[in-house]
Amino acid sequence: MTIDAIGLTKNYRDVVAVDELDLHVAPGEIHALLGLNGAGKTTTIRMLLGMVRPTSGRVSVLGTAVRPGAYSVWSRVGHLVETPSAYPDLTVEENVRLAARLHAVRDETAVAEVISRLGLDHHRRHRARTLSLGNKQRLSLAKALVHRPELLVLDEPANGLDPAGVVEIRQLLHDLAHRDGVTVLLSSHILTEVARLATRIGVLDRGRLVWAGAAADLIAQARPRLRVGVRDHDRAAAVLRAAGHPTEEDDHGLALAGDRAIRHPDEVATLLVEAGCPPIRLAVDQEDLETCFLRLVGAA
Repeated sequence: MTIDAIGLTKNYRDVVAVDELDLHVAPGEIHALLGLNGAGKTTTIRMLLGMVRPTSGRVSVLGTAVRPGAYSVWSRVGHLVETPSAYPDLTVEENVRLAARLHAVRDETAVAEVISRLGLDHHRRHRARTLSLGNKQRLSLAKALVHRPELLVLDEPANGLDPAGVVEIRQLLHDLAHRDGVTVLLSSHILTEVARLATRIGVLDRGRLVWAGAAADLIAQARPRLRVGVRDHDRAAAVLRAAGHPTEEDDHGLALAGDRAIRHPDEVATLLVEAGCPPIRLAVDQEDLETCFLRLVGAA
């Protein structure tokens, strides 16, 4: 495993930021940690990178246990955690060259290549403090990639990017994983981007891993529902429940998630008509990914 974490826990006094987390990231995959703000994504990444010492548990990266003094592995890892950082009075090129020197990169073409790959050619002589937030994010990514790492760890990599920039970064990460064999671990709260990019997803909620699996399996979690619009919600719900149809009520009316109701909406309509509360709307809706995610983390 490129990343292997067992029972990873971090307590801050009475607050449990990460709770008994098991995380396994295989070589060459794009693994996403998905969760609301405060779910424990950044704390997890900081423990994986040795920036924060776990309260308990263990973690290894690229076959090396993460512990004080274990420096050799970090020459094979690139990372961007939380906000982008750069020396404000140095140019884009100078910042990337400095990162290359820190990683002992001897290839003279590496700096120009990564600047071009991140779309920063027109800004190479601009001081970092003059850049937009999106271009600062690109610069931080360039610094993380200049030494051609085996593992790339990114915390909210699309932060500050416009829609075109988000697509570019998505394509870049896809190419790194599928063409160059780089393993990518990223955190995000943007479900649609994660679903398009990641091969595996772990959903974090209040420090615990509440769901883990292939991205396609998360998409399959989205459930269809039969939406029923009626004038008398209470009476219609009682009729449907008495007939064996589990019923929920939301802002859009009544919702039935049972297979029988979804496959035979005509039966539902007949029941309601015969009970004297005919439906004014009847439609099968597919749950969107956002609703599925909020359901998994128990958020309203």
